[in-house]
Amino acid sequence: MLDFLESHKNKVVYLPLAIYWTVLLVATSLPGSDLPNLRISDKIEHFIAYFILALFLILALLLQTRFQWFKRKANFATILIISIYAGLDELHQIFIPGRSCDLRDWITDFMATCFAVLVFNVFFRYLKNKMAKR
Repeated sequence: MLDFLESHKNKVVYLPLAIYWTVLLVATSLPGSDLPNLRISDKIEHFIAYFILALFLILALLLQTRFQWFKRKANFATILIISIYAGLDELHQIFIPGRSCDLRDWITDFMATCFAVLVFNVFFRYLKNKMAKR
């Protein structure tokens, strides 16, 4: 599986990350009145959105070969990059009608990112151990 991801990373990792991040940016730029009501807490929406973003980003950082620091420090880099992005995204929502900057949203985004990194690492270790036993 890892070989497949590495050999097809442009189509399977980088492109989905770019599309997902773009969709997320567009969604957070819509006025509050244009948003669908999903009938769930906005904190759950934030958690799911940033959990997925973190999974895409950590995988992309681990598979890229240009910047070795990001590859070696993928966990930290994922948390740092997404935390900064989430903070800037919350600030930019001040300027969107019907939206607001909420520290609790940023905290939720941060927690989702940390949890995604943890889940990714557990799953990644499991895969590596399973492949080593073959």
